Amino acid sequence: MNDIYRIAKAETGLTPEEIRDALLASLEGRALKKVLILPPDFTRSHSNAGYITNVYYHTLTERGVRVDILPALGTHVAVTEAQWAAMFGDIPFDRMLVHNWRTDVVKLGEIPADFISEITEGLWTEPVAAEVNRRVMDESYDLIISPGQVVPHEVIGMANHAKNFFVGVGGSEMINKSHMVGAVYGMERMMGKDHTPVRRMFDYGMEHFLKDRPILFVLTVTTAPGGTIRTHGLFIGEGRDCLTHAVKLAQQKNIDFVEHGLKKCVVYLDPTEFKSTWLGNKAVYRTRMAMADGGELIILAPGVERFGEDDRVDALIRKYGYRGRLHTLEEFKKPENADLRENMGAAAHLIHGSSDGRFTVTYAVKKITKEEIASVGFRAADYDALAKTYDPATLQYGYNEVDGEEIYFIPNPALGLWINRETFEESPQIQAL
Repeated sequence: MNDIYRIAKAETGLTPEEIRDALLASLEGRALKKVLILPPDFTRSHSNAGYITNVYYHTLTERGVRVDILPALGTHVAVTEAQWAAMFGDIPFDRMLVHNWRTDVVKLGEIPADFISEITEGLWTEPVAAEVNRRVMDESYDLIISPGQVVPHEVIGMANHAKNFFVGVGGSEMINKSHMVGAVYGMERMMGKDHTPVRRMFDYGMEHFLKDRPILFVLTVTTAPGGTIRTHGLFIGEGRDCLTHAVKLAQQKNIDFVEHGLKKCVVYLDPTEFKSTWLGNKAVYRTRMAMADGGELIILAPGVERFGEDDRVDALIRKYGYRGRLHTLEEFKKPENADLRENMGAAAHLIHGSSDGRFTVTYAVKKITKEEIASVGFRAADYDALAKTYDPATLQYGYNEVDGEEIYFIPNPALGLWINRETFEESPQIQAL
């Protein structure tokens, strides 16, 4: 199949009809009996993968094809029936398979230590097991469709493509070690870029372990001003080229430069999407390159009710807290902290979620106590009180003036990356995009 690329001519994005036509074209000439679709979960509903999955599902089932849907949960909790309906429309809920990242995987091989040492400049020297959900290797599937959004990401640089397999439906070792590799290498060196160490790990895995599987990538580049999804590009292909092209467009659409460091930034977390700091800390990840030293990040988090997405990770966050990269690495090395070493993804998350003391982070919450928030190293505030001052319903994306003070408002941190242009241009560690 030749790759199919569609780039919107207008800022409103591709129409549903244009997207549908491209999806149907991707099925031409295929004789199919059984298909597996790996869409993202509800936390990435703005990817427009819900609509894409719906089109594929109905088109294929009308042709008599059996379609199974395995959301790429990674370590997230399973999609609820209400979330399923909101994202995937009228696809029956019983078509969903639930991925278990700890038990439901097979090992394909190892990414060798010498390769990882080379790509990380010697910062990580252990091999990493390549693991995926066993259904990916089920030869009864004629086609595996992997839809999802290419967008800046704190662990890999730009999300999606092979990440959908090795993290989205991957196993504990790959998830844990890849996150730790990213944390040790440094997220500021990777966010918004393509050929990062973690991306190269996943590329290695695709080339050596999944090259013979019938995989079709369906990659989107989207924004969502006012909550309305705009699909600026659709990139469909069986190899890596579709990712390369999608990255270039995402760098244009999903990276915003601010002209100087932000002294005060207010980020809103939609309660239907963000229920944990594990997810909500995208507010920290995606803004840290824009924050001024000594600045204040306020996170309006009305739906946050826990720290981790599962009980084990939640307990680790409560125990160790978001206390900076060096502190976390010190705790990681202590012999008595085997629980942290056995959950490297959690350790990496603690590093990513801290400002390293460079700026303050205030969580304004309703469903978890302020004492709990303070216990993990954040400042805590009452949501209703701060939302009166910084009303997410009236603030405009970008710069606002509130009580004579300049603030920068971000309505959804998952959809972009914000960078201080001055720092970006001056730092020798950050390469031009």
